[in-house]
Amino acid sequence: MAGHIVVVGSLNMDLVVHTPHLPAMGETILGSGFRTIPGGKGANQSAGAARMGAEVKMIGRVGDDAFGALLVQNLQTEGVDTAFVKPLPGVPTGVALITVDPAGRNTIIVDPGANGQVEPADVAAAEGAFRGAGALVAQLECPLDAVREAVMLARRHGLRVILNPAPAQPLDKAFLADVDTLVPNETELALLTGQGDVRAAVASLHAWGVRCAIVTLGEKGALVSEAGRVTLMPPHTVKAVDTTAAGDAFVAAFAVEITRGGSVLSAARWGNAAGALAVTRAGAQPSLPARREVEALLTQAA
Repeated sequence: MAGHIVVVGSLNMDLVVHTPHLPAMGETILGSGFRTIPGGKGANQSAGAARMGAEVKMIGRVGDDAFGALLVQNLQTEGVDTAFVKPLPGVPTGVALITVDPAGRNTIIVDPGANGQVEPADVAAAEGAFRGAGALVAQLECPLDAVREAVMLARRHGLRVILNPAPAQPLDKAFLADVDTLVPNETELALLTGQGDVRAAVASLHAWGVRCAIVTLGEKGALVSEAGRVTLMPPHTVKAVDTTAAGDAFVAAFAVEITRGGSVLSAARWGNAAGALAVTRAGAQPSLPARREVEALLTQAA
């Protein structure tokens, strides 16, 4: 399989502050180091795939405001084709409010803004982006109807469908059956399936028609399940600074390698390494590794 990658998803400006600990309900604490950083799962995965050497076309919405212009400009600087990222007058660009503690753990609150206005018609109007592509990458920070339209177009044009079901929401089995690779974390997996045991939950996904499931396990690595074979991929030993966008780095690297013709396990190894590198740096898009960095980590671990 070859071709470029189509990403349908969100663009947010991340408003990040570091705190001595994550606040409890009703607690006010002092933070420091406030930054505005380009983010949004769709934009992160687009930038991550571009840094891994892929040609990327993104479909999404921003507001007709300063944040929106900056997000589009940033993606263009990364080499992402933003012809199908449209500004919406009178609607704010999506934002994410992120707190990060000294261990790199975070809490995130997202106001979708323009991301919540992505419609199936917007995706249909971008059908040209699907022609000649190798894979569709999507998440759930945009309306599900728009994601469904993207999956339908991907099927029409023979793309591999990679879905990162975040933030988690109920998904019907017919929709999941159109997904080639589902990449949830443990929390998202439990919310999707109603099961706390990872292996049992993955078995349910396969019973519903998902061909390949990859569960990102944070500091425990990743679990890859395909064709009756379950592989636990060990983590890389790194010092975590900020876990924001680690999952996005995983998805981006996986998508690039699977599109280049790598096996699921090989592509997951690239994703696992990319995710590990992402946690060693602060911020969403600034933390996404370049291809040479992932290669170096994989060589070191071999």
